[in-house]
Amino acid sequence: MSLAPRLDLRQSQSLVMTPQLQQAIKLLALSNLEIDAFVAAELEKNPLLEAGGPIDPAPAADGIDAQMDLPALAAETGGIDALIGQGHAESDAPLDVDYGAETFIDDGQFDRAVSAIGSGGHDLSQGSGEAIDFDSFANPEIGLQEHLMDQARNALSGMDLLIATQLIGQIDEAGYLEANLLETAHGIGVPLAQAEQVLGVIHGFDPTGVGARSLAECLTLQAKEADRYDPCMAKLLANLDLLARGALPQLRRICGVDEEDMADMIRELRAYDPKPGLRYSNDRAPPVTPDLFVKPAGDGWSIEINSATLPRLLINRSYYVELASGPQDRTSKAWLADCLASANWLVKALDQRQKTIIKVATEIVRCQEDFFRKGVAHLKPLTLKMVAEAIGMHESTVSRVTSNKYLSCPRGVYELKYFFTSGVSAAGGDGAVSAEAVKSHIKALIAAETADAILSDDTLVDLLRGKGMDIARRTVAKYREAMGIGSSVQRRRQKALQGKAA
Repeated sequence: MSLAPRLDLRQSQSLVMTPQLQQAIKLLALSNLEIDAFVAAELEKNPLLEAGGPIDPAPAADGIDAQMDLPALAAETGGIDALIGQGHAESDAPLDVDYGAETFIDDGQFDRAVSAIGSGGHDLSQGSGEAIDFDSFANPEIGLQEHLMDQARNALSGMDLLIATQLIGQIDEAGYLEANLLETAHGIGVPLAQAEQVLGVIHGFDPTGVGARSLAECLTLQAKEADRYDPCMAKLLANLDLLARGALPQLRRICGVDEEDMADMIRELRAYDPKPGLRYSNDRAPPVTPDLFVKPAGDGWSIEINSATLPRLLINRSYYVELASGPQDRTSKAWLADCLASANWLVKALDQRQKTIIKVATEIVRCQEDFFRKGVAHLKPLTLKMVAEAIGMHESTVSRVTSNKYLSCPRGVYELKYFFTSGVSAAGGDGAVSAEAVKSHIKALIAAETADAILSDDTLVDLLRGKGMDIARRTVAKYREAMGIGSSVQRRRQKALQGKAA
């Protein structure tokens, strides 16, 4: 064997992740709103791309397979440059996405509402519009800090107002003072007594109970405001831990009251607000924008992309012809060709993305049709592999399609991942039941129990087996805890307290 250096020529096959292929894979995992941001960035970089409005219906684009064949798309090289060079740019029109074709079914509920308003079908002045978000026109609500500062400016001045500003700034959204009063007083350079006096003034602000340093103090302030703070109520508030444990006989001995008076005191406490500051919280969770609409259509289901949140792209071929026909060097020509190829690829990739999402969603609806018709109790076990095999795609593709995507149906808005659940063996060994369906049955059984008939986990197991669900006791406990439902002992104690307060 020779050890001298030499050159060898070898031939091999490998899958190369081209930039176009990476972009197509990335687009699959993005939601409609993320796609909008991605396209906005592409519009800034590519002068041949422009945001298009509604276009006339035309034949669907040719040469685009219904399946997500990314390597085939990456290798596609049609005679685009030749057509444009001969002055036939219009012949390449099918490369633009046709949003009027049946591929997207229609423009979605939001676009139909906007179209109806534009055509005079709805009059906003009469309040008859559909799918109009009037919350977006509302003024932002005043926050808790600002509400308290308005009251402080009217009630205090000078150094007292400065102390109040420091204290109010350390009140959390629930209305509780998080600061150490002694440290705050030393930091400002005032006596502790003066800081306590200012805090007492804040305790009189609206909402009642704000500025409290504990739950007991918060409820005490509200009891004083309601003129219900007597020695018995004071003892009850000083022993809230016993109330939480349901130790009513011990509480009655401490407070020196009978069952009727204790029930009346508990009923009074239940009327108080343990987190008074939340009523001034203006942090509203942003609504989920669905990527798909599913609605009944005859004996089946209509599935459509929410195109109201999708960008509409066109390629300005006239601008390309104008630039290509002018004088340009080799670098400019290569740059212009790259812009056109990138624009064509992006338009095609977006079109293919929507077809793939529709295909995956259609299979999910077909597999979970009982859920859409009857509810969560009829949700079936489903995996990514089952959907991938049914539609002839790779499991990773289905995973990307179902990531960060939401589906709107008559039953509500659900993430596509929600429909993929593990299974629980059915009694008798025939088939399986979805874990979400089991949770739904457990929740319904517990909601129907009475104070004198609390269901233990063993009883729940027997009842579920009677419904055809073979499930272990530890699984029932796991599902119950996942839904935030307490044990039978905790529920019995809670029912007893509710009965006393009723």
